[in-house]
Amino acid sequence: MRVLIVGGTGFVGTALTKEFNARAHDVTVLARSPDEADLPASVETVSGDVTDYDSIEGAFADQDAVVNLVALSPLFQPSGASHEEIHLGGTENVVRACEEHGVPKLVQMSALGADPDGSTAYIRAKGKAEEVVRDSSLDWVLVRPSVVFGDGGEFVSFTKVLTTPYVTGLPGGGKTRFQPIWVGDLAPILADCVEDDAHIGQAVELGGPEVLTLADVTKLAYHAEGKSVAILPIPMPLAGIGLTLADPLPFIPMGGDQYRSLKFDNTVAENDVQSFDRDPTDLRTLADYLDIEEHSEANATGETTPKAA
Repeated sequence: MRVLIVGGTGFVGTALTKEFNARAHDVTVLARSPDEADLPASVETVSGDVTDYDSIEGAFADQDAVVNLVALSPLFQPSGASHEEIHLGGTENVVRACEEHGVPKLVQMSALGADPDGSTAYIRAKGKAEEVVRDSSLDWVLVRPSVVFGDGGEFVSFTKVLTTPYVTGLPGGGKTRFQPIWVGDLAPILADCVEDDAHIGQAVELGGPEVLTLADVTKLAYHAEGKSVAILPIPMPLAGIGLTLADPLPFIPMGGDQYRSLKFDNTVAENDVQSFDRDPTDLRTLADYLDIEEHSEANATGETTPKAA
């Protein structure tokens, strides 16, 4: 199968490219600077920008399927291009190129809670992009993961940028809930979406094996370094005022949009990993990735200890 991965040099894209390559597919990666990525030698690369249709459309010729992974992170305030330009405009160009070149199938990376009327620019743009995919003539699958972690990912590093060891403040005490999924578990599911037609016309929601609060994740991140951390709650209204005022400041990692994202959980109602013949309990936990020995109460309190050497 000939597969084009749009955004194949990113965090998820690199893992998916290697997964497809291991499955002996003919893989082409489209990215702005593909030659800078660590990709298998057999993978073809094409340079292009999803916001510029003419720069990408040729890569879609003779492809059997396309996976669109191009995205701006919801964790940091965007600089340069906006969520609307990348997620909506980029998806419009990807769908147009698929239809023009007769590509039958598109797997679109979306996000939990994607909604054209959502409370953040990221969620709104992702929701509008989903509408473009749904309205297309393609066989499509929408994939909505919770936050993804792994080597090269931003989730843990962003948590550490946001906080400090030993004592730190978090909006609302860090009670926002996430269901982190390891990139090594996500990539094979994305590949299955391409190979298997069972999920055509569906939006699949994917989460990891456990639900963790932002406070839990903070404690895990610092316990992995042998450090403890106490969480001081920052009242949500106060955090909202401060982060909204910080919006224009490029050196502040969070702004109003990131504050609003902390007002709703990032968890699945029903974990669709089971429809891919995966047992959620078999998926990798964040603590295991961080090489931390989990205690039975870790999911509730975040209390963990480093694994013995």
